[in-house]
Amino acid sequence: MTVLSEPVVVGKEQYGFVYGDEHVAYCVERRAPMEGQPRKIGIEVNSDCQVKVLAPEDAKRADIHDAVMNRAKWIHDSLHAFKERRAHVQPRRYVSGEMQFYLGRRYVLKIVEDGSTTARVKMDRGRLLVTLPDAAQPQARKAEQVRTLVNQWYRVRAEQVFSTRLNKLLPKTRWVKGTPDYRILAMEKQWGSCSARGTLMLNPHLVKAPSDCIDYVILHELCHIEEHNHGPRFYRLLGQALPEWRSIKQRLDGMAELLLNE
Repeated sequence: MTVLSEPVVVGKEQYGFVYGDEHVAYCVERRAPMEGQPRKIGIEVNSDCQVKVLAPEDAKRADIHDAVMNRAKWIHDSLHAFKERRAHVQPRRYVSGEMQFYLGRRYVLKIVEDGSTTARVKMDRGRLLVTLPDAAQPQARKAEQVRTLVNQWYRVRAEQVFSTRLNKLLPKTRWVKGTPDYRILAMEKQWGSCSARGTLMLNPHLVKAPSDCIDYVILHELCHIEEHNHGPRFYRLLGQALPEWRSIKQRLDGMAELLLNE
């Protein structure tokens, strides 16, 4: 099996444009050409409100500018959508009454202090119940303990769920030989990734999302085992394995700020 390497970034440049009365900054990443990779200018707007333009290393500045201006409204609207989501997402305090998520469903966090037992986390009738054995500790330390316990619980659940979903999805990916290795790796901005050797990295926070969103991320990374770049062949493979991937991706993108929030 041939796995292509990551594109080589040969240069970065910072530019901006004015849309209405707002200035929008963007970064241009110039990349060396790769066999089978289309030579076109791509634009990304990330959930952290960073605008990135991916361009061939010999692309003319005027062509990059034209590509950006042709999509200026889309860039502007995407930035505003992400900013609105971020404004409504507050950092978690890990106190009773906060909302947690698992497989797309909401669970109310409930913290119980019980000196006669050990620390544990379990689901109980629509609640995520965290039991702490030591009540005599500052609130900040207590919140950090709850955070650690909850994240450990998510990691264990992620191991179980991802293993089950991966085995169920493998028949859809005829290009994958055997069961690929995967790791659980917490990431700030990504749901998953695939190494050049075909090892999948999956974010434990993904287990908070609905099952079809988990399937989309796993299939996305399985497609990278055969085609490591986001070229036409990659999207053909993804479309064959999951025809409705675009609508699922859009839904997952809309939940990213909420589910990745810690």
